[in-house]
Amino acid sequence: MSTPFVNPLSIPVLGFCAYSGTGKTTLLKQLIPELNQRSLRLAVIKHAHHDFDVDIPGKDSYEMRKAGARQMLVASHVRWALMTEDARDGDPELVHLLKQIEADKVDIVLVEGFKKLTLPKIELHRAAHGKPFIYTQDDNILAIACCDDTELPSELRRLDLNNVAQIADFVMEYANSWQAPNPTLPIATVDACTLGSDKNLSVSQGLAQILSHVTPVTEVEDIGLDDLDNRVLAHDSISPVDVPQQTNSAMDGYAFAYQEPMPESFNLVGEVLAGHQYSGTLKAGETVRIMTGAPVPAGADTVQPRELANEANAKVSFEGRIQQGQHVRLAGEDIGQGQVALTQATRLSAAEQGLLASLGLNRVTVYRRPTVAVFSTGDEVCQPGEALNPNCIYDSNRYTIKAMAKRLGCDVIDLGIIEDSESALETTLTKAAAQADVVISSGGVSVGDADYIKAVLARLGNIDFWRINMRPGRPLAFGKVGDSLFFGLPGNPVAVMVSFLQFVQPALRKLGGETNWQAPLFPAITDETLRSRQGRTEFIRGIYRIANDGRLHVSSTGNQGSGMLSSMVKGNCLIIIGDDADAVNAGETVFIQPFADLL
Repeated sequence: MSTPFVNPLSIPVLGFCAYSGTGKTTLLKQLIPELNQRSLRLAVIKHAHHDFDVDIPGKDSYEMRKAGARQMLVASHVRWALMTEDARDGDPELVHLLKQIEADKVDIVLVEGFKKLTLPKIELHRAAHGKPFIYTQDDNILAIACCDDTELPSELRRLDLNNVAQIADFVMEYANSWQAPNPTLPIATVDACTLGSDKNLSVSQGLAQILSHVTPVTEVEDIGLDDLDNRVLAHDSISPVDVPQQTNSAMDGYAFAYQEPMPESFNLVGEVLAGHQYSGTLKAGETVRIMTGAPVPAGADTVQPRELANEANAKVSFEGRIQQGQHVRLAGEDIGQGQVALTQATRLSAAEQGLLASLGLNRVTVYRRPTVAVFSTGDEVCQPGEALNPNCIYDSNRYTIKAMAKRLGCDVIDLGIIEDSESALETTLTKAAAQADVVISSGGVSVGDADYIKAVLARLGNIDFWRINMRPGRPLAFGKVGDSLFFGLPGNPVAVMVSFLQFVQPALRKLGGETNWQAPLFPAITDETLRSRQGRTEFIRGIYRIANDGRLHVSSTGNQGSGMLSSMVKGNCLIIIGDDADAVNAGETVFIQPFADLL
């Protein structure tokens, strides 16, 4: 059985596997410079099946390592290298090796070897070697680079082993389409919701369980451009025109036909303004004055900026280097007529609205908005604006939940504060389930409250009470009331917001028609030591910034009490410490989840 692999980095990892002698190293030596020319920054990990040295006997670094130094770091003004003695019985652990990569300095990690791991891979195969295929035993093979006489099933992605540019195209395609993982443990199988069975779940297990019960809405409506903000596209949007519609100038300057050698001067024969055109065809040696966005005349293929041109007596001479085709935007180079401009399930915002308008589309089909019903429970909760009763608190949770749901494009029904009685709760839940796709409550899901809540929910639906191994936000209830999804969030204000971000947000996005959505996570350097506890995921309120070194740094907001809403106001992100760590030291890299989407 293959060894499970979870990518710990915020960048993609792609393996190259093959039997010995197929040419993995030869290919990578050709592929690396090809990808570098395409501005892709690379890190490479190679699995060696034997002992090896990279420093030279007699050198100080070699002698000190052999003398017993477990780690030996050698540095100069052009490179540094760290040698680590880490003897083990089996193969080295790829996840551990990947954590040594400075992920902020590269775009992708290429791995040679480790063919037993379940990481995404390209298989290299030569029919002449007579070796069996690896893909028949490994579902993680994305493509096979082989020679012409290799026979493959038609459904497999085939690459030419001798065409480095084609393989580089595939690597670029993979890197551009890859999405960062949630930095938690791999998703494990969890039994379906069973009323009353308290469970301890990881964050990823809880989220996987929730998403498995979410069915996206199918109802659609046609709406105009002005009403599209934050709606989700129900069908691919096909461009009816080329964008740009005409080949046009990207500069104020002069348009002409490129020729070699270039003449000392061109004859000025006209001017083209934006929204107009030159009716004739330019001949060699002729030029027209042209404005940004104006159509390039027939016969012309190059534009020189006005700042690098000298015009006198209907003659124009140019300065500086000129490349054929410079400063010309070709018709359809952005989007061609008949091409997909926006794909189904895209959430629309200002940029997408502008793009649709540029295509001449004034109405598109979107999914209907999900409806969310929200209420709070507890006799200790008071409505803002009213007198605060003794031993009570004002209800903040309902307002943060409503605001976040609205940011996700949902229609919200506010059911207010519900008194602590079975009849009031049953009446409210029945009403909410009849009106909404999702019902969200806050409070009443801790261990002490669970029996009381379960008595009501058992009559109306199927709800599971979980202990999520996270802080803040450990108690969580999830299930169905009638045909509606139900979320019972914790009572503490910060725990409510963190739980919404991690569980409710993905569910609402899927329900609303979005696909392949994941919270944006970025690596950052922590400026302080952050404490956690192994076995749970820690969400620390943080403040990220670009430091003087040009890199993303983060620090906590200070006191992390789960009732301190001020920490959410001060912060602009969550710092995520996975459940495999009990601390992150200052200077180490952590993942952060910015608040920008919802808060």
